[in-house]
Amino acid sequence: MDYLLHGILIGLLFGLPVGAVGTMTVQHTLSSGIKAGLFTGLGSSVADCFYAAVGVFGITLISDFLLKYQVIINIFGGGLILYMGIRLLVKKEEAASQNGKTTGTLKMFLSSFAVGITNPAAILTFLFAFSYFGISAGAGPLQGTMLVCGVFIGTYIWWETLTAVTNIIKRKTRKFSFRYMNRIFGTVLCLFEIFVLLRLIIK
Repeated sequence: MDYLLHGILIGLLFGLPVGAVGTMTVQHTLSSGIKAGLFTGLGSSVADCFYAAVGVFGITLISDFLLKYQVIINIFGGGLILYMGIRLLVKKEEAASQNGKTTGTLKMFLSSFAVGITNPAAILTFLFAFSYFGISAGAGPLQGTMLVCGVFIGTYIWWETLTAVTNIIKRKTRKFSFRYMNRIFGTVLCLFEIFVLLRLIIK
């Protein structure tokens, strides 16, 4: 049970920073409803679980490969974020539905999963968190599974909270310009990509 609780806490702490996926979750919730936001967050949680599993089970073959090519993977992920940002900037039509009807939830899941999985450095973050809580790599199958499940629960609690709060704000807002909103979130995503490129150049 301790492993599950530690995993939930690590997942909550890991999910708190609102990065590109957080921006996508808010945008999808506002434009397509709460279900779209939940599916977007789900994709990120699944990606986090993958890296948590690699870290806790000590799968060095996968971690070494991902960390060796993390620059290339980061560039790919940054390009994906830039693409989504530009799409929002040039998008002219209104949201498909303002009544909560969701379309393309699988696509939203896959896009957030792709953004999350193109961050191999997450392995190091999880290893640091595991070390802080006294959890060594190569834990037993049961303990490791409990920990990964906890990470999923923790991260998804955060995405559910973010989606719920965004949906409440949406309901309380009488007039909402989806075109203006898309420009804001498109700009934010493009800025994330610029940050990624600058970080890679500095390294």
